[in-house]
Amino acid sequence: MKRRQFLTVGTAVMAAPALPSVITSAAAAPPPSSLPSRASIVAVVRRVADHWIATHSNSGDNGWARATFFSGLMAAHKLTGEVRYLNYARAWAERHNYGIPGGVSTRHADNHNCIQTYLDLYDLEPSANKLTAATETLSRMVNSSKIDDWWWCDALHMAMPPFARIGRLRGDPAYWTKVYQLYNHSKRSRRLWIPSSGLWYRDERFLPTGILSPNGKPVIWSRGDGWVAAGHVKTLKALPADQANVAEYKTGLTQLVGSLRSIQRSDGFWNVNLADPQHLPGPETSGTAFFAYSTAYAVRAGLLSSVTYLPMAARAWNGMVQTAVHPDGFLGYVQKVGDRPESNQPVNYESTADFGVGAFLLAGAELALLTN
Repeated sequence: MKRRQFLTVGTAVMAAPALPSVITSAAAAPPPSSLPSRASIVAVVRRVADHWIATHSNSGDNGWARATFFSGLMAAHKLTGEVRYLNYARAWAERHNYGIPGGVSTRHADNHNCIQTYLDLYDLEPSANKLTAATETLSRMVNSSKIDDWWWCDALHMAMPPFARIGRLRGDPAYWTKVYQLYNHSKRSRRLWIPSSGLWYRDERFLPTGILSPNGKPVIWSRGDGWVAAGHVKTLKALPADQANVAEYKTGLTQLVGSLRSIQRSDGFWNVNLADPQHLPGPETSGTAFFAYSTAYAVRAGLLSSVTYLPMAARAWNGMVQTAVHPDGFLGYVQKVGDRPESNQPVNYESTADFGVGAFLLAGAELALLTN
């Protein structure tokens, strides 16, 4: 297979609302708007997961990036029943003694992301020691009056789901009260949420009077909004349907996903800046994978119309498979660690990262549930 290279335009940083009406087109033929078979999706999920494991004998640290991979790997295990995925994840967690980066006194959301995989492992093989540190670190926050920890939108994916899940496991709604307070502070007090679109700024630097694109348009970072969307999905999956804040979380998810439809690229991807199609245009897998995952969930849960939104998710999946997945399972076009569109540019066929692979596995596992 010939390796495709897409041109990207790199520039400096420099944000104001209103989504673009222009969809950036790509050189490749538009991907199909219908999902492939379940068997086809499973095969690609396996190929990507197997490649990562085969090329990473060292399972890595338990920071946010690798923890996102393991969240996806556990979804792949649930989809396929592949015992190797479970063994690899279990060995990783045991290597870190089911601990928390920074210790149990940390309040940083990134350090809480690993709890998601610990909970997945606990669900399959319950053992109190797996959640000792996790419960301790979150309970410290629950028992504190401080609510301003989540100053960046990524935090919603890293830490909302652990609060929601441990609250349910312990039968303690104080965890749900606390997670909403933290969420609401980010959303309204810090004004990261954009009411007109449901999209989110990455952090306060990107508010309308701050950092703008070189074209003077807002900077609404694709992966940042991917983190937000996925955080809503995982939280909704964990909470009881009658929990007080579920309605707001559902609305937040559907508004965000709804805003993505008109700005999806013709190749199925979304640009790194959702508000400016000319700002570093080109395929990017991590944001696209999280959007495919979140859209698939919203359709499956009956929150959004299947007729309208399943084709959007299908184009995202098919586009990633035809453009970003190498024949051997390497996943390309992943923007590496950063906090804005300019981070780690250029993004190309050879760009990958653990969290991007995790997002892709989550997307495949969720989309497979919509197939026969």
